[in-house]
Amino acid sequence: MPNSIISEGKTTNEAIENGLKQLHVTKNQVDVKVLESEDKRSFFSILAPRVVKVELTLKDNKKDEKVEVISKPREIRKYTEQELNTAEDNVKIFLEEFLPKIGQDIKYAIKKDETGLLVSITGTEAGHLIGYRGETLYSVQNILVAVASKNLETRVRVILDIEEYKNKRVKTLEELAERMEKRVIRTGRPVTLEPMKPYERKIIHSKLQNSNKVTTHSIGEEPRRRLVISLK
Repeated sequence: MPNSIISEGKTTNEAIENGLKQLHVTKNQVDVKVLESEDKRSFFSILAPRVVKVELTLKDNKKDEKVEVISKPREIRKYTEQELNTAEDNVKIFLEEFLPKIGQDIKYAIKKDETGLLVSITGTEAGHLIGYRGETLYSVQNILVAVASKNLETRVRVILDIEEYKNKRVKTLEELAERMEKRVIRTGRPVTLEPMKPYERKIIHSKLQNSNKVTTHSIGEEPRRRLVISLK
């Protein structure tokens, strides 16, 4: 990838945006120099097409660049049988009251092991609890953690899945990672994905971390942080 390019547009902003798309970066990653301003137009050029030229130069931001590190899985706390029983009772009481308000055919199941609770919700109307890309699901999961931990001195781990959404989402993201890897290898050009949540970016990072052809990193700020796949 070149360190600098010259791009054009009808306005300064359009010229900058065109250049950013070519470099696959955000505006805060480049220095901008206006070569031909939209204001500098003579009387004789007034009928000519308006063209603004800017030079975009990549910043040397290796020190400041935020690198998404895939950390080692942290050690999961193990709970006593009494803690798990109390947490399960808390969650049951909550779900028995909450789920009928969502739909009459919604069912739930709770599994216990020493690392916490696994709650599964199913039913034709259960999809209302998933939301766009699982946003509602993860909000409900946070609520269940608070509910499960009631009257306990520790925070109980609760994993919620609805209609097997999480497994389906992981499979979708892994397939996306494979397609984009092939595309980058075929074209030689990096691909910038749409904004994703940290756990979604991590799935793609993990899928491609052993690739000998491409590498991944993230750019931008939350909640608009994006993942970039490029050749090594």
